Amino acid sequence: MSSVTSARTIHPSPSRGVGRVTADARRWWALAVLMLPVLLVSIDNTVLNFALPAISLDTRPTGTQLLWMVDIYPLVLAGLLVTMGSLGDRIGRRRLLLVGSAGFGLVSIGAAFSPTIEWLIVARAALGFFGAMLMPSTLSLLRSIFLDRDQRRLAIAIWATGFAAGSALGPVVGGILLENFAWGSVFLLAVPLLVPLLVLAPLLVPESRDPHPGRIDVTSIVLSLATMLPVVYGIKAVAHDGITVLSILPLAIGLGIGALFVRRQLRLPVPMLDMSLFRNGAFGGAVVVNLLSVTALVGCLFFVSQHLQLVLGLSPLTAGLVLVPGLIAMIIAGLVVVPIARRVRPSRVVPPALLVSAGGFAMIALSNGQIDAPGIAIAFLLLGVGIGAAETVSNELIVASAPKDKAGAASAVSETAYELGAVLGTAVLGTILTASYRAAVSLPDSLTVAQQHAAGETLGGAVAVASALPADAAAQLLSSARHAFDSGVGLSAWIGVALVLTAVVVAAVSLRRAR
Repeated sequence: MSSVTSARTIHPSPSRGVGRVTADARRWWALAVLMLPVLLVSIDNTVLNFALPAISLDTRPTGTQLLWMVDIYPLVLAGLLVTMGSLGDRIGRRRLLLVGSAGFGLVSIGAAFSPTIEWLIVARAALGFFGAMLMPSTLSLLRSIFLDRDQRRLAIAIWATGFAAGSALGPVVGGILLENFAWGSVFLLAVPLLVPLLVLAPLLVPESRDPHPGRIDVTSIVLSLATMLPVVYGIKAVAHDGITVLSILPLAIGLGIGALFVRRQLRLPVPMLDMSLFRNGAFGGAVVVNLLSVTALVGCLFFVSQHLQLVLGLSPLTAGLVLVPGLIAMIIAGLVVVPIARRVRPSRVVPPALLVSAGGFAMIALSNGQIDAPGIAIAFLLLGVGIGAAETVSNELIVASAPKDKAGAASAVSETAYELGAVLGTAVLGTILTASYRAAVSLPDSLTVAQQHAAGETLGGAVAVASALPADAAAQLLSSARHAFDSGVGLSAWIGVALVLTAVVVAAVSLRRAR
């Protein structure tokens, strides 16, 4: 179908020429509206990383509670993305987007006023439930709005760089909020972004759905969640306790249930997740590339945000500004790669881009975590350039490889890779960092039992305890805590290098036939 025909479908007009111009304008305005939830999710992720020290100081969580507070949102979201993508195909992607937006806004207000860490963990889980309705809907609606592939490639590049734009805006806006208000204010950012979406989406965004939907399969929903939860728990247990029976057992259970999920999808006449999508090498390879690169990126943000504030002593706003050049570079790289991707094979674009990102991780790793703010800015610049270019190409491949009526399911797979990567980034790199800190920190004998527990769990806890100690004891504790934290940062950065290099190999092999 030509772009002219698709334009009339979106916005018919009695005048052929005027109708085309009006429809094209409407199409791009629809993209602008769909960028609002993308910005919301990316801002929330970045702001939360920079709010971790304030949350640690206020709620005094254990290391495990802090990780679960970060992990529970992407965990629930990743577990439900395929379900919600399939649901959007059935009931309407725009309708699901509006329901998710309303729920996300209301829960964000509740999260902003959480009195305890337990309350905040529950609120983050609820945000994951409604957040799962947002992201598959945005990407799949782009597939139905932009039928011309060149236009769609540009739209997806803008969509992908929206994550970077939100991440660039998040530290600055979040830094201003955290310096002037309580940490709960970062959750209230959802309200000014979601209110325009709820008003404008029914006016500008056309509804789309699968014309031949199957029934909603509750068993598949349960199996998908039962796969995700024990796998992530097992990964956290292995990172924390090593390879033991109790850490391997959840992994085995999750993978076993995952096999049952795949088997059921293959047997259902209309499955919740169409497994035939993975027969396309470009689709599967692009999904894995996204998974690995996001795992590395989120893990990096987890430890860099704390290093800047708790080790180097920067304010939240200043720490956010250190990362802005890299996040702007991510936006620019995502847009610049669009004309290149029209003429150059993905297998010749994605691997070199990822190698640039690996160089950024290597800078942090070679410093053994003891890196200053300018060094972090340069490392994150390299990281942003590589991931910005690679993910624009991989996202376009995922959407273009799927049939239009399965756009929701394909988009959900792409988003599941993103959110599972976010889970693994904090579960693997975050847990290794926490375990390394616990093993290396040396606590003064003068601390009470409660102080030893708080200071021995997290760097934020050590900073909070040091504020109430005499000068000599505080200096001794902070020196030990910061050294222990940075030794874990170096190890985590080497794991980031390995993840990105693995993505390079996957891209070179799986995308070699993609055009």
